[in-house]
Amino acid sequence: MPAGKDLAFAVVGERRCLGVRRGARWTACPYAAVIDGGRTRDQCADCARLDRSRSVAADTMADDPRTYGVYLAYFGPGLLKVGITAAERGAARLVEQGAITYAWLGHGPLMAARRAEALLGTALDVRDRFGKAEKRAARTALPPVPERAAALAELHGAARGLAGWPEALEPAAFAWTDHTEVFGLERIPAVGVGEVEGLIAGDEVVGTVVAGVGADVYVRDAGGAGGLEGAGWVEGSGGAGVFVVDGRLLAGWVLRGAVGGVTTARVRAGGERGGGGEGAQESLF
Repeated sequence: MPAGKDLAFAVVGERRCLGVRRGARWTACPYAAVIDGGRTRDQCADCARLDRSRSVAADTMADDPRTYGVYLAYFGPGLLKVGITAAERGAARLVEQGAITYAWLGHGPLMAARRAEALLGTALDVRDRFGKAEKRAARTALPPVPERAAALAELHGAARGLAGWPEALEPAAFAWTDHTEVFGLERIPAVGVGEVEGLIAGDEVVGTVVAGVGADVYVRDAGGAGGLEGAGWVEGSGGAGVFVVDGRLLAGWVLRGAVGGVTTARVRAGGERGGGGEGAQESLF
């Protein structure tokens, strides 16, 4: 969805569990379970358990023979994480997570990559995940690219100097990549960005794509976003009429073209605080 693209869709019917996909094989949910439209999780509890029974993320797939890359990702000031991804996927995982800038630390077998990830966590207190809210807030106050690269370089050097580096992990020389242009970060307003809280049957989202960062799609509202009346959004006020929708909320819905000309989904105005901790936990990655 490139910047400037018109977006106009409605979610209809019931949101259903997407089942389990392993490699090229997809197994439909045997219960056709209805799932919550307010959560990013696209599986019912039973399918989620089956999915995690053989999963790299859940450490239940230790025999995976593929080569893995260990990466360092920058999301904002103080938000640097370490993670792993299958080398065959290249930088796809970094794009999915919305990493602003990143660098490879090394490549090798899965368990060696996991040991390096754990080593950075214990020795350097580097986290392996951040919540959606933290990432979104950081995007509005990013330092210049050289500062982001310098922060990664410092962490990269510290990591390579640690004792206990896994022998099977081939270290990578420091080289950084930035996603400013890929995501369109300069088009995201610094203040006043709203947020689609969830979706219910019949909700419509109508507007123009501003930018896309990972699963987050920033949309300039066509007018009258649900729940924003009287919220103080005035055109030209720096962020007026822009909201973000987590694309993962769409999974499991049937999508059709919007009938009306305005967004009817509930949008929380920028600056309001979310309701619960459950949503924050499920959006960690």
